[in-house]
Amino acid sequence: MIRVSFQGERGAYSEAAARSFFGKEIETVPNTTFAEVLENTSLDKTDYSILPVENSLEGSVGESYDLLYSTSLNATGEIYHRIEHCLIANGKLDEIDTVYSHPQALGQCRKFIESHNMKTIPTYDTAGSVKIVKELNKNSYASIASKTASNIYNIPIIAKNIANNQNNYTRFLILSKKTMDETGNDKTSIIFSIKHEPGSLYRIIENFYKSNVNLTKIESRPTKENAWEYNFYVDFEGHEKSPQISKILDKIRQETLFMKILGSYPSTKLS
Repeated sequence: MIRVSFQGERGAYSEAAARSFFGKEIETVPNTTFAEVLENTSLDKTDYSILPVENSLEGSVGESYDLLYSTSLNATGEIYHRIEHCLIANGKLDEIDTVYSHPQALGQCRKFIESHNMKTIPTYDTAGSVKIVKELNKNSYASIASKTASNIYNIPIIAKNIANNQNNYTRFLILSKKTMDETGNDKTSIIFSIKHEPGSLYRIIENFYKSNVNLTKIESRPTKENAWEYNFYVDFEGHEKSPQISKILDKIRQETLFMKILGSYPSTKLS
């Protein structure tokens, strides 16, 4: 049976996304941190890792991007998972003054939280916040998590779909030691750094434009080594093994200080 490591407690959105991607007949392995998720797969304790990389409302998950820079695993798949946040508590809505959840979830539900004058307390995971509220056992405390988490910890849902925008999706990457063959509908992810000089990024992007290759994302993250220097994370259509993409990557290598191919994998659309 396929073993997949994810960050959080049982009922986390990452676990639900893993089941959607692989099917329900998998063994999911919870981990406290994103780093532990990847380490488990690197040490062959699990076959795959699933990592949230960006949300349609709150943007990129910085910690995930930083780990992608250092991991030896390959990106072998992606999935967009619909996020449906619920307010979960033993008390009634007018009793609740404090809400626990992951910072991303708190941000995604900011309007609801502010309209009810709730104090926020960040936690390591959405499903974990339900576990915390269950242990604290106060009617004035609530958590924000999934319907599944409510069922697992047997705490009622007080309000459904409380995100600022109902069009709320998180994109997850699937990582493993494997590589994926071309399917004809692929995406490639790379990381690179460039010289801190005029036109250096333009010369990279120009290669995609001249070859009529569509960029689907570009993200910059501080290198953590030198102030105001960045690594760029780029997703684009095509497979690294195709002649066209291979030629582009060779040209990019000549223009970069560092380049890493995270992997090529079947491209997925919102469902």
